Amino acid sequence: MQTRTGRCLCGHVSYVLKSEPRAVAICHCTHCQKQSGSLFSFNLVVREADYEQSGETKVYVDKGDSGRPVYRHFCEKCGSGILAKTALAPGKVVVKGGTLDNLDGLQPNSEIYTDHAAQWLVPVAGAARFPQNY
Repeated sequence: MQTRTGRCLCGHVSYVLKSEPRAVAICHCTHCQKQSGSLFSFNLVVREADYEQSGETKVYVDKGDSGRPVYRHFCEKCGSGILAKTALAPGKVVVKGGTLDNLDGLQPNSEIYTDHAAQWLVPVAGAARFPQNY
C-alpha cells in the first residue's frame, strides 16, 4: 500500500491517506463543476479513519441530489477544496484528487453524473459511466 499525501494551494491544510482509495471517480455534477471551477471533480473515496489532516478547514454545507447534506471542506486561507463528507456515506470522505502531491497509479474507475458532462469531453477509457450517482 502506498501512503499518499496532499495539501491545499498555500500549504495551510495538509493530509495523509493511510489506505488505498475504495474508489477513484470523476464527478460531472453541477455542484462539483462549480466547486472546482472546472468541468468535473477528480475524487478519491477513502475511509474517514484512514484520512489524517493537519490544519483547519472551513465547511460549506451543500445539498446533494438526495436532499441530504454534503459537507464541503476547503482551506480557509486559499480556498482550495480539500474533501467532502456526505450524509449518504457515513464513515467515508471524498478527497479532491487535485490536492494530492502525486497522482501516480491513480486511474478513474467510474464517471458519475455524466448527464452533466460537457458533450465534447471524451469518456475515460475503461471507466464505468453513470448518468447520475451510482
